[in-house]
Amino acid sequence: MEVPTKVHTVANKSNDTIVCYAPTMITTNGVWQGDNPLDYSLPLFILQLTLVVVTTRIFVLVLKPLRQPRVISEILGGVILGPSVLGRSAVFANTVFPLRSVMVLETMANVGLLYFLFLVGVEMDLSVIRRTGKRAMAIAISGMILPFLVGAFFTFMLHNKVEGNHNHGTYILFLGVALSVTAFPVLARILAELKLINTDIGRLAMSSALINDMCAWILLALAIALAENDNASLASLWVVLSSAGFVVLCIFVVRPIISWMIRRTPEGESFSEFSICLILTGVMIAGFITDAIGTHSVFGAFVFGLIIPNGPLGVTLIEKLEDFVSGLLLPLFFAISGLKTNIDSINGGRTWGLLALIILLSCAGKVAGTLLVTTFYKMPLIEGFALGLLMNTKGLVEMIVLNVGKDQKVLDDESFAIMVIIAIIMTGTISPIVANIYKPSRRYVAYKRRTIQKSKPDGELRVLVCVHTPRNVPTIINLLEASNPTKKSPICIYVLHLVELTGRASAMLIVHNTRKSGHPALNRTQAQSDHIINAFENFEQHTGCVSVQPLTAISPYSSMHEDICSLAEDKRVALIIIPFHKQQTVDGGMEATNPAFRTVNQNLLSNAPCSVGILVDRGLSGSTRLAAHEVSHHVVVLYFGGPDDREALAYGWRMSEHPGTTLTVMRFTPGEDTADLARSASTQSDPQMLTPVDTGSNKENQLDNDYINDFRMKTANDESVIYIENVVNNGEETVAAIRTLDNSHDLFIVGRDQGSISPLTAGLTDWSECPELGAIGDLLASSDFASTASVLVIQQYVGLMPNESAIPDSPGQPDYDEPTIRQTPPRGPPVFDT
Repeated sequence: MEVPTKVHTVANKSNDTIVCYAPTMITTNGVWQGDNPLDYSLPLFILQLTLVVVTTRIFVLVLKPLRQPRVISEILGGVILGPSVLGRSAVFANTVFPLRSVMVLETMANVGLLYFLFLVGVEMDLSVIRRTGKRAMAIAISGMILPFLVGAFFTFMLHNKVEGNHNHGTYILFLGVALSVTAFPVLARILAELKLINTDIGRLAMSSALINDMCAWILLALAIALAENDNASLASLWVVLSSAGFVVLCIFVVRPIISWMIRRTPEGESFSEFSICLILTGVMIAGFITDAIGTHSVFGAFVFGLIIPNGPLGVTLIEKLEDFVSGLLLPLFFAISGLKTNIDSINGGRTWGLLALIILLSCAGKVAGTLLVTTFYKMPLIEGFALGLLMNTKGLVEMIVLNVGKDQKVLDDESFAIMVIIAIIMTGTISPIVANIYKPSRRYVAYKRRTIQKSKPDGELRVLVCVHTPRNVPTIINLLEASNPTKKSPICIYVLHLVELTGRASAMLIVHNTRKSGHPALNRTQAQSDHIINAFENFEQHTGCVSVQPLTAISPYSSMHEDICSLAEDKRVALIIIPFHKQQTVDGGMEATNPAFRTVNQNLLSNAPCSVGILVDRGLSGSTRLAAHEVSHHVVVLYFGGPDDREALAYGWRMSEHPGTTLTVMRFTPGEDTADLARSASTQSDPQMLTPVDTGSNKENQLDNDYINDFRMKTANDESVIYIENVVNNGEETVAAIRTLDNSHDLFIVGRDQGSISPLTAGLTDWSECPELGAIGDLLASSDFASTASVLVIQQYVGLMPNESAIPDSPGQPDYDEPTIRQTPPRGPPVFDT
């Protein structure tokens, strides 16, 4: 093709290649006009971006079973497209990644990197550094010193091949930083994959990595200043001073302006487009300033992100930018790192042996430095070793260091390729190794009173209440008030606000999310926590014999049940109450609020160490009063038999002792027709019609009869307790009997009856929407039932776990054996507020 008259030339000094391109050739006129789209910059860039995204996504899917972080897939995608694999073909390299396209590709990649580092700064909570303590600080610093020294040692073997006039000190700084840095965002993903994010070692690793990252940024700024002004030490000094001046300007001038913008926006309203555009423009201005003064542009974007106050503005910026930047533009930067990596530049077995030695020694340096500190603080050896391995995680900052070093001719092709391979190998091997060698187990002492039925009537009742939103709070408070807290049997309530872990890294560091009185809430989550805490604190003040301890768990929905179970076992609670995943609409129907809530409930029912109650919230009349006698509740217990129903009756029995509560117990017993059907089914070996008697559950029936008789005998003279016995033969008669109850009742308490098949509920499960509630619970919670009463579906904790010996809640009581410690699967302690 004829080159236009006006051309721009770019000279690559390393191979004296002159590249000509036409600034007017941006978009094509179309193939029908005889144009080749790949000769024009925009369609070529679109093709390159598509190839990069598709290739990295394929690697993400392939490497997901191996628990590899996304950065590995993104770098490998670039390596595959680069000169090491597909780029070996001259036709592919000249067609898809010609030299004339490099400028556009790298410019867009750096724009994506600019905004990604801005988001990292926005999400990063610097207050965590103040709370980390000496241990995390010592681990971060000691984990940097030894790898830095290893890098400095190997520079003597690698530096002699580097072209350019940079001195040896600059080379040491670049290689040392690359080897000693810990990738904070990548480490967060690895810990989340390994289910260690909420453990002690996870929090320590994150705190140490954050400090390490901050030190690396300072060293990177210094390295860039020295690299770009190597022959003028005075210029390097000016770069450092002007960078410090830029930071001061951002803190004392820009941050107050942004805070003023936030204050001007009314609470609850979204930020104006002008404000958002102003912030996004500020990112580019900050990048321009730091690039102009001699530091990298990403340094300015990162500092600008750090000064954005935590709160709704940060959340809005993350929601608007994160998917586009981290999903589309950022892979370009890592892919370009792969495109620059030419494995063929590593020549000879000696160099490959040197590569293996660098990997081994730098990794060992991190581990040794970490072990030194963990041994001093008397941490277990295996924890120190695992922590040292985790601190070897590489990623974003190292790639920035390497790319700047290559652009500044501090690193040659061979050094660059070696360091990229080191990053891939070290980061890629961490997850599998840690997963295999470190299997944390917490030591739990089994406790006896895991259920309401087994709890002493004159002892403290411990209840763990889980709350998703403030909407759940009024009904739960009324339910707890109706549970009859007394001086003889007070109620200790642990209120757990469940918050989904969102964002990438620093969201995981919001460990203590409470605020001191008088300080405004920083974001919606904190505002909700404050609302919930205040409601329960008011309940505690106005109700006697109740103690409330509020907490907040921040974790992914997939593992949220682990936090709940861990807290329940630590606090030795008898009952966990958690809201149903559906809520009542204005027209009386039921709609799902968040499908993930249902997953949490199902996982909790399968793993809970105590009884569980799922609360279908339709309101509970009788709001919290100052005087207990003013509260009036009408409670119904539907009793079919089995451990869950006995637990439901035990809770209803406790409620009946409240002076304002009326209790109706409706027991369902099988009629003669049911017995005939059961005997017929037994003859035909039809398991679907077996009754508990036929399945050998005579003991269960005896326990039911004994418990009902005990209940009736002790409440015979109580006018607030009504006992009704219904003889039914099938599910239809059961439903008809339930419908005979009038609408004056506020609460149904039913057992879940997991795993049992009864003729009394036959047919009710055929159209079940929520099997986790059981047949009767699902019926009462359905929109078809047209009830305005709330429903509490209870599952009793049955039996102890293997090799577990129960002991009482309080020491010094006579009814216990020697405690047996059991090992449980890893359950990280919840992230909580106190």
